Amino acid sequence: MAYRLFVGGLPFSTTSDDLEQLFAAHGTVASARVITDRETQRSKGFGFVEFENDEEGKAAEKALNGTELGGRTLTVNEARPQEDRPRRDNNGGGDGGSFRQKSW
Repeated sequence: MAYRLFVGGLPFSTTSDDLEQLFAAHGTVASARVITDRETQRSKGFGFVEFENDEEGKAAEKALNGTELGGRTLTVNEARPQEDRPRRDNNGGGDGGSFRQKSW
């Protein structure tokens, strides 16, 4: 099981590759992803990093939490499990997404 870290306070110019390089100095990174806005593709200023090894992940968390990157202070801690969220209705309706097509 991978050790997953939440990384907040990222400069908006940080890419997923930058994030991976930053954490790779502390162990084997399984994945690194900066979260972006769906519409603008602009960074939201946070991301997630997964380590293959728990000890390496914990060491990276301890080493990088509170450090500065690009003039911003990083918040690094173990990621909480993702919560189930209700699905968004993109049709503009409020009935949970059911859509009936009229037959003419």
